[in-house]
Amino acid sequence: MKIPYAEARALLRETRHGALGTHSQTHPGFPFVSILPYVADLRGWPVFLVSGLAEHTRNLRADPRASFMVAGVGEDVLTTPRVSLVGEVREVALDAAAQARYLRYRPEAAEYLALGDFRFFALEPLAVRLVSGFARMGWLNPERPAWVPEGAEEGAAVARLQRLAPPGVSVLGLDGDGLDLQVLGQLRRWHLALPDLAALEYEAEAVLRQLTVPDAMPPLA
Repeated sequence: MKIPYAEARALLRETRHGALGTHSQTHPGFPFVSILPYVADLRGWPVFLVSGLAEHTRNLRADPRASFMVAGVGEDVLTTPRVSLVGEVREVALDAAAQARYLRYRPEAAEYLALGDFRFFALEPLAVRLVSGFARMGWLNPERPAWVPEGAEEGAAVARLQRLAPPGVSVLGLDGDGLDLQVLGQLRRWHLALPDLAALEYEAEAVLRQLTVPDAMPPLA
């Protein structure tokens, strides 16, 4: 069964934490799994902010090969959508725009950055396993969106849109798959398949002008 990779990317964009499996240095030959928050970057890949003292950080610096699983929300764990990424997780130096984007999604991370021991790591997937329902599963090749905005352009668009946001709403980010808002403290995702950033910003303006808090919040897909 051919499953569109966009489904995997959508789940990665809607979820805020997952399970990271690394190669244990304390117990060689065994996997070590930890729960981590993350932010999907403009390509849809997970970015983490981790402490140099953490066990998983020590593991990754010795061997960057890892897997990362995120799961959606559902009553039956066997049919809940979930995606596992296999690839390498390496330390990255985020530019100012990318770091600002991360902090919009996770403002609490500013306190960790101030400690000086925390670094950004990113997962570059080599293969992706998606389970999106009963008997609906398969290995996929990772794909970027049809277009990926420049970080500075995205940040400027977010700043313009924020001026239109009603009280209780924060504009978190735009990407090739849609729009993220925080509404009364909850992440809400609008899946908008549009050809470029200008068209997406125009549609996002319409969303904000019509938004009534909290009545107009769409369910997570």
